[in-house]
Amino acid sequence: MALPKRRIKNRAFSLIELIIVVVIIGIIAAIAIPRMSRGAAGAADSSLMGSLAVMRSGLDIYATEHGGKFPVFATFVDQMTLFTDYNGATNVAKGGAFIYGPYLRKVPPLPVGDERGSTGITDTAGTAGSGWVYKDTAGTIIANTLLEADEGGKPYNTY
Repeated sequence: MALPKRRIKNRAFSLIELIIVVVIIGIIAAIAIPRMSRGAAGAADSSLMGSLAVMRSGLDIYATEHGGKFPVFATFVDQMTLFTDYNGATNVAKGGAFIYGPYLRKVPPLPVGDERGSTGITDTAGTAGSGWVYKDTAGTIIANTLLEADEGGKPYNTY
């Protein structure tokens, strides 16, 4: 007695099904990629605000502990990252008269603009190679970005 032959059905996707899947993936990518790139720009803006907040807070604490005087421009990095005495002299170790600070571990790199990655300090906006503009008379620090702005059009040097 002969066994009946079973018909084997081919299991595969049709060309139409594959095209529909590719089109759906394309639509999802067209929606997701711009949103992810906006997220990266927003992250840099947030990083700038965070860096400025940390440095401004350090400047405020320095001024409070040093009788209202801000760090001198020429020695800004040392006065913010080392121990200081009441007059602003610096030392690598805490002790004796050097009881204040440090206020920063290091100067953060600028996260936006043409000078992105720079940790240099200048007192003149637009100076190449410097990430930050510091005015010791007022104790203000801003991003060294003249023409760069966030996606909303707000200049980075006004943060």
